[in-house]
Amino acid sequence: MKTVISFLFTALFMAQVIFMLGGCAPRKVVQAEKAEAPTVTSATKQEEVKPQEPEKVIQPKAEVITEKPVTETPAVTEKVAKKEEPELLLTPPTVTEKIEFPDIHFDFDKYDIRDDAKPVLEKLAQWLKNNPKARVLIEGHCDERGTNQYNLALGERRASATKNYLMALGISSSRIDTVTYGEERPLCREQTEECWQLNRRAHFVIHE
Repeated sequence: MKTVISFLFTALFMAQVIFMLGGCAPRKVVQAEKAEAPTVTSATKQEEVKPQEPEKVIQPKAEVITEKPVTETPAVTEKVAKKEEPELLLTPPTVTEKIEFPDIHFDFDKYDIRDDAKPVLEKLAQWLKNNPKARVLIEGHCDERGTNQYNLALGERRASATKNYLMALGISSSRIDTVTYGEERPLCREQTEECWQLNRRAHFVIHE
């Protein structure tokens, strides 16, 4: 009996040992599989993230390149505009540079206004009306024949006759000045009638 009991006891002990060994083996395999699964997924996730990082770095470089021509072109146009501005600012000419009227002439020893002088005086009167700030100086001249005193007086009469004609056309006497030079400032010095005719004149000087 003892031998049978000991044999059964040993058989049960061995069965428990086998059962324990057989039950522990699958747990180790499952744990190994579970441990290997996250390593594979984490590696794949890292590989998927890495190719996306260089794309973010390339995009700002392209934006920096496109900004350069935009900032440079307005600066160039502004410099060109600033250089052209002084050339467009032109000072207006003075009154004396804008208008000149021809001389009117007189007959020998006369101070009457001739018919060929009237259109000149009419244009001068109209211009003075359009330019109320302007004034006119009338110079009376003579040829060399006669004494100096006589020619000075004759030159004054010619200047005064011209002034009176402008006043008759509506120009105020306060805007007209007269002076006589007699024979002192001749335009021509030849001893001919044509030359003397040029010297018998009234000359106009426009000023403000």
